[in-house]
Amino acid sequence: MDEEVHYSKVEDVVGSHVEDAVTFWAQSISRNNDIMKIGCSLSEVCPHASSVFGNLDPKKIYGGLFSEDKCWYRCKVLKIISDEKCLVRYIDYGNTEVLSRSDIAEIPLDLQFSSVAKKYRLWGLQIPSGQEVTQFDQGRIFLGSLIFEKQIKMRIKAAYQDGTVIAQAAYGSVDIGEEVAKKGFAEKCKLTSSTDICEEKKSDPGQLVLRNLKSPIPLWGHRSNQSPFIRPKNRLSGRPSVDLKSENDAGNHVALPKENLAVGDFNLRSNVSLAKIKQDQKLIEENEKLKTEKEVLLERYKALELKVEQTVQELQQEKATTMDLTKHLESTLKTCVGTRMKNLAAKVEILKEIRCVNVNVRFGNDLSDAIQVLYEDCFTIPASLNELEIIWAEYCLAQEKIQTCQNVNEGNILIAKRNEVQQKLYMAVEVFILEVDELPLNKRLKTLQDLSASLEAVYGQATEGTNSEETLKKFYDWKCNKREELTSVRSETEVSLQHLVTWFQSTLKAFDLSVEESLTSEDTIGNIDEILEKTESGVCKELEISLTEQGDADKEITLNTYSQVVQKIRSEERLIATVQSKYKDSVEFKKQIIECLNKSPNVDHLLSIKKTLKNLKARLRWKLVEKNNLEESDDHDGSEIEEIKQEITQLRNSVFQEIYHEREEYEKLKSLVQKWFPELPLLHPEIGLLEYMNSGGLLTMSLERDLLDAEPMKELSRKRPLVCSEVNGQIILLKGYSVDVDTETRVIQRAAAYHRAWREAKEESGLLPLIFLFLCKSDPMAYLMVPYYPRANLSAIQSSMPLTLEEALKVMKGVAQGLHTLHKADIIHGSLHQNNVFALNRQHGIVGDFDFTKSVSQRASVNMMVGDLSLLSPELKMGKPASPSSDLYAYGCLLLWDDNVKSLLCSLIYCRSSVTAEQVFNAECFLLPKGKSTPNSEKDTEYTPKKEEE
Repeated sequence: MDEEVHYSKVEDVVGSHVEDAVTFWAQSISRNNDIMKIGCSLSEVCPHASSVFGNLDPKKIYGGLFSEDKCWYRCKVLKIISDEKCLVRYIDYGNTEVLSRSDIAEIPLDLQFSSVAKKYRLWGLQIPSGQEVTQFDQGRIFLGSLIFEKQIKMRIKAAYQDGTVIAQAAYGSVDIGEEVAKKGFAEKCKLTSSTDICEEKKSDPGQLVLRNLKSPIPLWGHRSNQSPFIRPKNRLSGRPSVDLKSENDAGNHVALPKENLAVGDFNLRSNVSLAKIKQDQKLIEENEKLKTEKEVLLERYKALELKVEQTVQELQQEKATTMDLTKHLESTLKTCVGTRMKNLAAKVEILKEIRCVNVNVRFGNDLSDAIQVLYEDCFTIPASLNELEIIWAEYCLAQEKIQTCQNVNEGNILIAKRNEVQQKLYMAVEVFILEVDELPLNKRLKTLQDLSASLEAVYGQATEGTNSEETLKKFYDWKCNKREELTSVRSETEVSLQHLVTWFQSTLKAFDLSVEESLTSEDTIGNIDEILEKTESGVCKELEISLTEQGDADKEITLNTYSQVVQKIRSEERLIATVQSKYKDSVEFKKQIIECLNKSPNVDHLLSIKKTLKNLKARLRWKLVEKNNLEESDDHDGSEIEEIKQEITQLRNSVFQEIYHEREEYEKLKSLVQKWFPELPLLHPEIGLLEYMNSGGLLTMSLERDLLDAEPMKELSRKRPLVCSEVNGQIILLKGYSVDVDTETRVIQRAAAYHRAWREAKEESGLLPLIFLFLCKSDPMAYLMVPYYPRANLSAIQSSMPLTLEEALKVMKGVAQGLHTLHKADIIHGSLHQNNVFALNRQHGIVGDFDFTKSVSQRASVNMMVGDLSLLSPELKMGKPASPSSDLYAYGCLLLWDDNVKSLLCSLIYCRSSVTAEQVFNAECFLLPKGKSTPNSEKDTEYTPKKEEE
């Protein structure tokens, strides 16, 4: 307890809150002034104090805003229900309430003192075990009727450790504990001594508080629909108010100072009985009931008064609106005829313009015209095409058999059969060409293209749909209905306008003073209102039909019909394209057959080139031997050696010129093999045409290692033979690969695939070109000839003079194009690093070739580093196979030297599964603005065909 308890001491208190039938809170009458001072202080401090935040101290005293009277009282936090709600107890009254944090405020230290109210427990009583909730609440209400706001004498017996005082309570001569026990709301407990405390089963205090909060409010205690047991005393403007009762409320007292007790009934006679208490209780209930009824009636009166006020305002607004409308009508009536005629003339003017505009689109006339064009001049397949297709398929089958044949004798038989089919095909081709020549294909195709373009400009892109005659029938029915509706409305409009014109003509006579014939106003003017009404109605109706947008059903019909028309146009265009393509093939076939009918192409020119090459190579070898001999002699002549060197250079250039001529001839024969003469490799195996075709045109049998004046390049590679030379003014590298019977085929296949990918776009491919691939006759070596770009790889450039932002973006865009070219050809580079990415002239980036003796997995297993970053993607480190995304990972790592490409870099490293090389090639960071290049001293230096020192 906050104060020292003196046992057997008698206190005069006033009950303020009841918890159960034996427990209540009461205020000492002697501390009435303290309550008033506390109220005044809180009303001044709390409205300006800050709300509490963070953890609340259960031992600290706060200010709480009571929900019923919106006044501030001192409180302590009992329990934190949620982040926003807390259960508090008003320590000067004893009642509890759930408050929001915003209704709890800090109070100064001078208000941090002990509570005014104390918790009392009736001496020798306890709540019976197993008591029901209803009886519990009734006992609480009964105890409240005995002690609430009444002066009670408390004889203190003992105290609990939590501060609860055990005492005998008496109201006059009535022992309150005895009355509670008589009603059966409590039972007496056994007392061991005068200082012992009765033992009973205690319930959870938190649950008891919540139970008291949720318990029903006793009817006898209502004050303005609020229970006095669960709230502090009412206050006005922060000061405690004294509720002075009438003489009939003699039993209900307030806590006043002792010197003021004369106005109350605190000096009760000793013969106060329970009957008197019940009588007081009844009077209190009636008084509260009358107060409640009074408040309800007052609220109804205020509501009715507000409703009357609102009705008066609405009537005033309606009156003002009516007056404005009356004024408007009066002014309108003066100009009614002129206004109507002016509006009607404007609408008729608009109607004239609409009638002049083409309404084909609105009522589907353009679609019906397109359907008529498609079905009237519809293109049909030539009769000779079907027979031509059959013979052509037979011819292609014969060509395939020849292509796969490996026996010469069997091949001759297949060639003879093919020639027979060829004759039949030749005759079918001539018939087909004559028939197609008579058809206006180009004219019809132009008509279809113009028709498609005009419809697409109106209806937009057509959607795919099923071809159905029902759609066209539905369209024609809809078109007829729309046309009939428009015709009917136009007819009505024209008739009404004609009536109006007739009325004007007759009215002229009525107002012409020179006309002697007298006309009554009823005959001339009387029916003008009706005529104007019909005319306005007809004009407005036609305008509505003409200007209103098509509904969803109309749009669906026209769009479905448009889709059908477009499908028909596309189908006929494809048919014409098929016929034109077959016509082109037929013309080419006829031309070829006329030149080579019943005879194979001549390979003598290729053999002649090979013979010339053989002589040139022999002379070149002889000159090389002669030069070596002169250089080894002691008395050699320098001028003579220089002359021989010039002859060697000329011979070497001549050899390469003939090799290029040989490649051209190979390409011609390759085209003939693929189109018309697949038997050439079988009939002429000595020319090596099949090997050339399998290598994609890269392999040559006419080039040898000893014909080149090569210089070893050990500083570039120590793993394989690598030499540098010059051919026709171009510096080249020869990469040597050790091969055997098995690896030789794989090297040729991989190099051929790479070469085909490059040849599709050549300079635009973004790849390092391969010039020649040849096999060494004396050693098991394969040599690959590629261009040599000294110090053009990224490693060398970034270590000497790093690329600027603009240069880096241009270079890496070219590298992205190279990866896209490879990936499009289903080739995975696998070993992209800074040494095989080249920046030509610091502007154009290309991807270098890879080791063709290694598979993709072997190439990808080499962990290359760029700075401190590994180019090996995470999935490769986990043992997964290489993929295009692993190439892009390496590409992204190579971008790390520039901070301005981090956006693209993040996509490459973290979103590789959804990014392609084509998307990288078209990335936004590669879209460089024109005219913003940075000058660089080495930027414009081009690679000349001269060998430079490393």
